[in-house]
Amino acid sequence: MPAMVYGALVAGSERGRTIKDNMSAFAELGFAPHVAGQQAQRDLSTTVMGVETALPVLISPTGVQAVHPEGEVAIARAAANRGVIMGLSSYASKPVEEVAAANPNVFFQMYWSGDRDAMVQRMERARKAGAKALIATLDWSFSNGRDWGSPVIPEKIDLKTAVKLAPGVLPRPGWLWSFAKTGRIPDLSVPNLQPPGGQAPTFFGAYGEWMQTPPPTWEDVAWLRKEWGGPFMLKGVTRVDDARKAVDAGVTALSVSNHGGNNLDTTPATIRVLPSIVEAVGDQVEVLLDGGVRRGGDVAKALALGARAVLIGRAYLWGLAANGQAGVENVLDILRGGLDSAVLGLGHSSVHELSPEDLVIPPGFLLTLGGGAVADAPAS
Repeated sequence: MPAMVYGALVAGSERGRTIKDNMSAFAELGFAPHVAGQQAQRDLSTTVMGVETALPVLISPTGVQAVHPEGEVAIARAAANRGVIMGLSSYASKPVEEVAAANPNVFFQMYWSGDRDAMVQRMERARKAGAKALIATLDWSFSNGRDWGSPVIPEKIDLKTAVKLAPGVLPRPGWLWSFAKTGRIPDLSVPNLQPPGGQAPTFFGAYGEWMQTPPPTWEDVAWLRKEWGGPFMLKGVTRVDDARKAVDAGVTALSVSNHGGNNLDTTPATIRVLPSIVEAVGDQVEVLLDGGVRRGGDVAKALALGARAVLIGRAYLWGLAANGQAGVENVLDILRGGLDSAVLGLGHSSVHELSPEDLVIPPGFLLTLGGGAVADAPAS
């Protein structure tokens, strides 16, 4: 990939402390395997918000992909071929209709952006396309500085911009050829935010709309859930008090997430705070984890600490960049192999049997954020 594309993916906000902790925290956890009595057959399947998945790994929604010309459609095909649920960003480079045609198990993701009429229109479009659940991502803040240097992302790719970016693109002829042979270049538009009868906004146009939208209240979350009317996941929770308020707002599931380290830097790794949230609300809603998952053993550790499933982002983007649809399939196969190996070594026949007893948890590893008194939240 050109440096500007790679740079947009590789590191997190500010000094990148959170993205590093997301990954290194998994390495601090150990396994406690058995030596005999392992199970010859192992079931790695589960359900998330009523939708079956062959693997407790979901494709996390990521926006404005300039990684591969087929983008989210290639990812959706790969996920479908491996029986995995596809999360699609409202900032995606491909329309929800094309993605849902490639994978019927699509969860559509939205930000709190624009007025309520616009949000209803986007939900209706996703529902009509066949989306089976809605993911609301609310943890995105204005932390966009990066100590390592933020990549240059143009408003659009025109002739003048292409000439300016050429020195960074020409040394990567493989990436350039992959787009050239399709007859199109990354246009950096977001088709899922296209208004009826209008043009799809550019990424910066959509970003500007989000910046100008007042942040949501818990009443707004309850409204969004009610308007969708189906399975609803709130993504971005790291605090126990927020998790309880999310339950009161009527969510079906929540994802313990810090936006992959792209939000407020120095937020703790999600695996550290997962058990406290599972203990607080895990008997009322499904709890998933997003952040730092790079191998099947990480999936097993998250499930052992109470996650229903995990969401992956950068991991599948690397596969997409390397080899398109086949690359994403390879990533999912690697995760499946690692998870199966962990379930085997721990002596289980199903991912649902994983528990904290399977882990070596260092003293002081687990954290609880917002565990004090909880203010009143809106009724669902």
